[in-house]
Formats: sequence, structure tokens, C-alpha cells
Amino acid sequence: MIGKLKGIVESKSTHDVLLDVNGVCYEIELPLSAAFSLPAVGEAVSLHTHFVVREDAQLLYGFSSLQDRDTFRVLIKVNGVGPKLGIAILSGLSAADLARCVELEDVSALVKLPGIGKKTAERLLIELRDKLSSLAGEQSVGSVLSAAVAAKDISSEAESALIGLGYKPVEAAKAIKQHAGEGLELEALIRACLKGLM
Repeated sequence: MIGKLKGIVESKSTHDVLLDVNGVCYEIELPLSAAFSLPAVGEAVSLHTHFVVREDAQLLYGFSSLQDRDTFRVLIKVNGVGPKLGIAILSGLSAADLARCVELEDVSALVKLPGIGKKTAERLLIELRDKLSSLAGEQSVGSVLSAAVAAKDISSEAESALIGLGYKPVEAAKAIKQHAGEGLELEALIRACLKGLM
């Protein structure tokens, strides 16, 4: 199994990346969080991966953190949740947010995600209750650390991410300025800016 890849970003979009690993280019599907954290084309990156072999395809899914990859692996073991839906869930919620939803039994947050109906949301809450508890401890430490990051740093990181996705520096700065003072975390800020830019 391919568990991790280190290489050069050949090309990228909001849902995948073409990664050059010593001359072999891997096409890797990503959740939004991983796509936003990618460096510029031509720069090196390391991604935790999950390899899926089907009769008609061999697919690679990439994640910027081990916790996200582990959460994805837990998700796809839930009845009715395949890799595509797993990626969609982690695009709408961070691994830590998902763990909080499960802990609080927050069905409403889950049904807002594309492809998740009430029955699927309820099944997720039941099946993930015990499985995510071990991951939640690791993620809560990350949540505390991310909350401590200054708003200025988040804004500059978000600006770099938008520029990396192809927006002009002026457009990126303007989009971020519109959401200044809302207290958004990095991923939420980038998503809000992208909605405005689109």
C-alpha cells in the first residue's frame, strides 16, 4: 500500500494534485483542506495517502495530516460511505470538527454536507462514536494550537493559498479584507473568500 508520497507539485486544482515523484507523476484526489495547503507549482510537498484498488480503477487519496488520513480510513468503513463521500465530508468539516459533531451528536451540521441525508448522518453518528474517540484526543491538541495562531498569520496563509490557486495578489488581499474581523479559522476563511471570488 502507498501510505505517503513526497514529490514536486506538477499541477493542482481545488480537488486534486499531480505529484511528480522522481519522474513518475501520481494523480491524487484531495479534500479542500489538503488542496488549500498545497505549495506553489514546482515546489515540494509531502502527503499522507490512501490507495484504493477497484476492478475498473486504482485511486490515490491524499491528506495534509495523518489525523485526516486516519479519519478518512474510519469514515470509509461506515456502511454507505465510500471514498468519494469521505472526501466530501472532510472537505466540509475538519477531522476535529467531525469528531466534535459526533461527540455532540450534531445531525444538523452533517446534513449540510453534500451527499449526506438525515439517515446517513444518523448512521455516521452511531458508527463513528467509538471509532473517533481515539483520534479526538490527538486532534484536540491541534485545535488548541490552531486557536492560538494570530489572525494576522491566518490571513497571510489564506492569501498565499489563494495566490497558489491562481488568483492575483490584489484579488486575494481584497477577498481576505472583506472577511477580516470575523474570527474565521484558516480553512473557513479560504472557503469564504473562494465563494466571494467565484
